[in-house]
Amino acid sequence: MALHLGDHELLEEDRPFASLLSMPGISEVLQLGSRFGFMAFHGGWLEEVTDDIASAAAERSGASYYGVLQGPDDQWHIPSHLVNPDESPNLKRFIDHVDVVVAIHGFGRPDLLRSVLLGGQNRDLAEFVACRLIPHLPHYEIVHEISSVPPALRGQHPNNPVNLAKGGGVQVELPPRIRGKSPVWTGFKGPGRVPHHEALINGLATAALDWSERNE
Repeated sequence: MALHLGDHELLEEDRPFASLLSMPGISEVLQLGSRFGFMAFHGGWLEEVTDDIASAAAERSGASYYGVLQGPDDQWHIPSHLVNPDESPNLKRFIDHVDVVVAIHGFGRPDLLRSVLLGGQNRDLAEFVACRLIPHLPHYEIVHEISSVPPALRGQHPNNPVNLAKGGGVQVELPPRIRGKSPVWTGFKGPGRVPHHEALINGLATAALDWSERNE
């Protein structure tokens, strides 16, 4: 039996994540570093730039990284609680290796264009990350009180991979502007990433380094 997503019949109901990973145009990336992990399992063309943010923050901090990248055609949004490490040896290896995780996601709501939302079950880490992001992102509200995060974006499901590491983790939801996917950046020609995108990566890398040092 298959799940129906939109007008398409795509995923086997009993193993949807494995079915997704087997599709053409899907790639998995695993890079093991420190016990601090970054994830972007809705990466590629699905929630654009999330994989770049997670992988760059991992590279700058020596952290671990796991990503799933989808191509430009027929993107499929698998709910986070169905992203199952039992269906991916790479994801299982990542989860077993890290102590805590920061998962990078993208969202778009007209009333939250300048809000960075920190969900996930590790609320100590959420506050810690918020304190490192605030000085890097003065143009954004860093929302780390879980009651202020919209329920659908809180990342509280126990099967969400962000909560499966030993110490749990933080789900970071990013609006289009900070990912460089907003008309405000029309005409930006670089060099490099748009400034808010670059500042975010630096803030996340700082959080990973400081957390790892604190917990040595």
